[in-house]
Amino acid sequence: AALHAVTPSDADAKEDAAIEEASKKRSRRKKEEAEPPAPPAGRDERIAAAIDATEDADGGDELPPSDLLHHAPPQNMELGKRELDTMGAKLMDALRTFKVEGKLVNRTTGPTVTQYEIEPASGVKVRQFATLSNDLALAMRAASIRIVAPIPGRGAVGVEVPNPTPTMVGFRELVEHADFRSARAGLPIVLGKDLEGKPVIADLAKMPHLLIAGSTGSGKSVCVNTIITSLVYRHTPKTLRFLMVDPKMVELSVYNTLPHMRHKVITDNRDAAAVLKWAVMEMQERYEVLAANGCRNLQDFNKRVQDGTPLKLPRRKDVAFEDSVYRDGILPYIVVIIDEMADLMMTVQGEVETPIAMLAQKARAIGIHLILATQRPSVNVITGLIKANFPSRIAFRVASQIDSRTIIDGGGAEMLLGNGDMLFIPPGKSEPSRLQGAYLSSEETEKLMAWYEAQRDRRRARLAESGFIVEAEMSPDEPDILETVRTREAEARAALDGDGTSSDRSDDGARDPDFRKAAEVCIQNQSGSTSLLQRRLGMGYGRAARVIDQLADAGVLEEHAGPKGRQVKVSLEDLDRICG
Repeated sequence: AALHAVTPSDADAKEDAAIEEASKKRSRRKKEEAEPPAPPAGRDERIAAAIDATEDADGGDELPPSDLLHHAPPQNMELGKRELDTMGAKLMDALRTFKVEGKLVNRTTGPTVTQYEIEPASGVKVRQFATLSNDLALAMRAASIRIVAPIPGRGAVGVEVPNPTPTMVGFRELVEHADFRSARAGLPIVLGKDLEGKPVIADLAKMPHLLIAGSTGSGKSVCVNTIITSLVYRHTPKTLRFLMVDPKMVELSVYNTLPHMRHKVITDNRDAAAVLKWAVMEMQERYEVLAANGCRNLQDFNKRVQDGTPLKLPRRKDVAFEDSVYRDGILPYIVVIIDEMADLMMTVQGEVETPIAMLAQKARAIGIHLILATQRPSVNVITGLIKANFPSRIAFRVASQIDSRTIIDGGGAEMLLGNGDMLFIPPGKSEPSRLQGAYLSSEETEKLMAWYEAQRDRRRARLAESGFIVEAEMSPDEPDILETVRTREAEARAALDGDGTSSDRSDDGARDPDFRKAAEVCIQNQSGSTSLLQRRLGMGYGRAARVIDQLADAGVLEEHAGPKGRQVKVSLEDLDRICG
């Protein structure tokens, strides 16, 4: 290689670079002396960092593609138009038969029904139309006819007649629609299409809670599924969490795979009451955090978190020195879904009605929203306290006009056709709109859950490649909801006792007969909690709590419970020494 002579300009440049490098080293040394070294990251922090590092690469937080959904079958629109013209002429002939004169001024065709707008002739009263629904249905050989007398804002009466060939509203069509993709809504949900065939996209955050009722086969369960799927198509687990209660055990269990789930689907009514109590506690804690930072709602708080604004935690009077800096990130929306309200009201009404009313009244601003569904819309299920706090409602076909009045404060739901035909009262309105609900098949839901399972398996594989031991179930480091509620209730009972001890604890300090079995169960699971002993040994809550305390006193478990229960301190070989 050729050798180049060093010119004076080259020497000056090298000297300047050396001076700059020395200055940088001095700056770094001063910074290291001023700031204490960060402690080594623990196992949980390293796993969390690895997950964050791989999420962008493997799509850990991406939204599901619409390719998982099916297209709706095509329809012959020209044939339908000719049939609708014939039906309109037949309707006017039937009205003249009953000596009700009027003029057909417009026709609006939806997926399932067509609304004919009839302008009454001079001297014809509106109530003459209202009493003819059954007679017109008989004359036109229709399953049912609903009459809107008058149509709000128009000088006409609406007669809604079922279409000869109804059109299925596909869920995929609405999810891919621009109205859904560009909706500036916190919690956009796909409901279906209106009488004009336009998509109806509602915002659950503005409702802010939703009441759904309808008899068996009316489309209520499909509607709940479309709402859940709409939300997961717009939100990742970081921004949305679900709590689901399914006393029937079959409707919502498929969603246990969803990473958005804050807890597995609840099927026991007592646990459902505990979940609602936890939601109330979460609401109160969120309000305290918002108040400490001067935020009015969840959106304001999360915007400050994303902007990097320093935030603080509320101060507790019982703690003298406490880190008051908020570091938990954004607060996700929480949607609580109860699939069958009637079963809860029959068994634990006293425990669920008050929490539901509290959440309905106060939880809107902090991002907790309720969806209650029932197939028995009686006043015993939809009480006045609940109904007053649910202005947004959906009514599917019901058995009687009384049930219709219970849901939407008026008749009409008893005249619906079923299979997704609904009346929807949006927020801020009193008159219902008739919609045809979107259809989502069980096969599509299963494909969506399989997609989430594949995402989870891919993330685990990447963690394994990074050298981390991946457990069978990876869950966020969050306290168990049921355990949290039971611990709070036990602390409240202990406080009432005065000295913090349970009144039914034995005075002689004798260990429980199943002490060793309980110890073995805890060691095998590498954690101990009252709910674990209740499930594995069939103990009641009070007895399980006493055994956990005995295990802690004996040194088997830690004194204080962590997010996943108390940690185990011994092995199976140590039990002989401990148990004598």
